[in-house]
Amino acid sequence: MTVSPLPGSRDASPQTQISFLGVPAGELGGISVAGSRTGVHTGRLLAYSQGDGASFLPARPFAEGERVTVRARLRVGGAVHQLFDEFAIAYQDTISSTPETIHPGSPNEVQSFRSRSELHPPVVTVTAQSPAVAPGDEFVAPYTGPGQAGPMILDESGGLVWFKPLPRNTSATNFQVQDYLGKPVLTWWQGDISIHGFGQGEGVIADSTYTDIAHVKAGNGFQADLHDFQLTPQGTALITVYDPIFCNLSSVGGSADGAVVDGMLQEIDVRTGLVMFQWTSLDHVELNESYELARKATTSSPFDFFHINSINLDHDGSLLISARNTWASYDVNAHSGQIAWRLGGKRSSFTLGPGVRTAWQHDPREHADGSISIFDNGTSPKVHAQSRGIVVSLDPQQKTATLVSQIVHPSPLSADSQGNMQALSNGDWFLGWGQVPDFSELSAAGQLLFDAHLPAHDQSYRSFRFAWTGTPAHSPAFAMQPAADGTVTVYASWNGATLVAYWRVLAGPSTTSLRAVAEGARSGFETAIPLPAGAVGPYVAVQALDATERVLGTSAPVSGA
Repeated sequence: MTVSPLPGSRDASPQTQISFLGVPAGELGGISVAGSRTGVHTGRLLAYSQGDGASFLPARPFAEGERVTVRARLRVGGAVHQLFDEFAIAYQDTISSTPETIHPGSPNEVQSFRSRSELHPPVVTVTAQSPAVAPGDEFVAPYTGPGQAGPMILDESGGLVWFKPLPRNTSATNFQVQDYLGKPVLTWWQGDISIHGFGQGEGVIADSTYTDIAHVKAGNGFQADLHDFQLTPQGTALITVYDPIFCNLSSVGGSADGAVVDGMLQEIDVRTGLVMFQWTSLDHVELNESYELARKATTSSPFDFFHINSINLDHDGSLLISARNTWASYDVNAHSGQIAWRLGGKRSSFTLGPGVRTAWQHDPREHADGSISIFDNGTSPKVHAQSRGIVVSLDPQQKTATLVSQIVHPSPLSADSQGNMQALSNGDWFLGWGQVPDFSELSAAGQLLFDAHLPAHDQSYRSFRFAWTGTPAHSPAFAMQPAADGTVTVYASWNGATLVAYWRVLAGPSTTSLRAVAEGARSGFETAIPLPAGAVGPYVAVQALDATERVLGTSAPVSGA
């Protein structure tokens, strides 16, 4: 049984629920919850959809600064065990959510389409492309630069496949393909990204028709952060959360009346929205492990000592966590919350071999052979000559970490923030360069096979390559453009359709008597199809066809009169 907040925690929120993970809800009883100031708290016990626990939701919030005592009975077989938990409620620091600056750029850095005039994604420029790349599309989520922000799928040549524009000052990150309940889905985080370097929003899960099937929110009074959103085989989500709280920082050279950003992770039951597990950095990592300077912090700009930026569910069930500002990756026991080992930073559990040391890193991921890949930013301030991807082998007996390989861009890039390193099925690596608007595929030997970039001020927190098949729930769209000579060109598109090979134009005197008058091969997101003279009927529609000319979708007919 794992109880969250973890016993002895000092940084729970006033809105916290008490999570009991590990046994069916029916095995729990006799739950009593009391605050040292607010007294006894009644509430509801709600079960997790997986049947492995429940959360107690207090009917009213706790008071900042008080201690909370939790008692419960746990039945295991014929035995009854007494559970006891005690934790403290932190004093919350409310800070500005000022968004990052948007750089509009120039008109030639933004795409536009006649058939979908509301879509204005940034232009993507491909500078290197080899037939040896791994199969699949590119997944990026541009923000802060020219064009609209939002998740975007690109084909192998960098052409637009799907784009979802988001409102101004709303951004998307972590756009990728994952499995949810046995089916491939699109997932991303969306919300506000503040100048403090973290986000406030929610995770989104969409199916192959681009229909949202779940919105995953943080619990315990928090909002989900931008840095990670990982689905598990059990139908849960691992998310990051940032919580600014008041803190005495005098032990690390800061103010006694200071504030710190507590980096945490939550496991959320997607179907119920309940918090199943919560881990906080302040409970397990000392402030002096940070490479940030506490003396620069204020209550309006708290000490971001940890800066959690990724979570990986390892093969043994442990959680691999990256903290940018301690330069370390942490292997965390998902039951006790205790740190099993540290890789890098000031208290590394391993002796680091040549080239292993990272700085301001992102995205450590465990692979089938036990090795770990890491995107090593190495800058802000600069520690390495350039950002890079590395693969590290760990020897748990000898406590050594050895560099297996290093992947760098042939034109050195330094990403002050963000970035990722994805292992592809053919042995290649796909790197998103974060704050630098590039994304690249390189072979295991380091050969550049694909390279593309967004406009200068755009950035994509992570970038990926995945195989994906999508058939939108909405119909194809088209627009007609008459010319001075009386001819007409039809512009057809279907935002997100991956199987379209041809377009067919239908025309006729009524909506029920349309016939094929023209056809053309798909030529990008929007295909121009010239019509023969006199073909407009006055009603016109378009059909999207696959490679066998099977009809995939038909637009609503429109009068061309």
